[in-house]
Amino acid sequence: MTAVEPPPLRIVVADDQASIREGLVIMLDLLPDIEVVGSAANGLQALDLVAELAPDVILLDLHMPELDGIEVTRRLTAEHPGVAIVVLTTYADDASIMKTLRAGARAYLTKDADRRDIARTLQSAAEGYSVLAPQVQATLLAATSVPTEPTGRAEAPPDGLTPREAEILTLVAAGLTNTEIATALFLSHNTVKTHLNRIFTKTGSRDRVAAIHYAQRHHLD
Repeated sequence: MTAVEPPPLRIVVADDQASIREGLVIMLDLLPDIEVVGSAANGLQALDLVAELAPDVILLDLHMPELDGIEVTRRLTAEHPGVAIVVLTTYADDASIMKTLRAGARAYLTKDADRRDIARTLQSAAEGYSVLAPQVQATLLAATSVPTEPTGRAEAPPDGLTPREAEILTLVAAGLTNTEIATALFLSHNTVKTHLNRIFTKTGSRDRVAAIHYAQRHHLD
């Protein structure tokens, strides 16, 4: 029997700059496993198109008129949780990254990504994976890194925590999910869970909330 080809990935593109939006549509439509089903010039149009077309993924700019990408992400996560959100933006500052990931975006790319990176990220996001561009990972880690003494010598983490455990606890306190931590640190999801279980044991934390309070008390947030 001939294998049945999977249906193409259905994409909505949202960007307020016409040249970028139209370029993305043309670029993605050239790929055999992707179908662009709609494009939006602002945040409200993006919400309407997702509600109407039920795409697999939306490729979303952050700074748009009517409704910005972070608020669009927040609403889509609440109203259409089955739609994966991939942000494609020029902004890679820690505030934008953190707000977007907390709002529910599954992937975060900058606009210097090439066609192959965008296509791979769209597919990965549709399959439930979290993807961050390398410069986004670097910004995120720099923003949430464990502080050091002025001499440059790292202060030993409390209660027998290893440096890696302290790093993960810092990211937990910053609001990252296990998947986002795994992506940022190039670890498997199971490895992150193992580290978290050890962190809970060493810090006497019953759950994630207690661990965050511990991190705040010990200035690991």
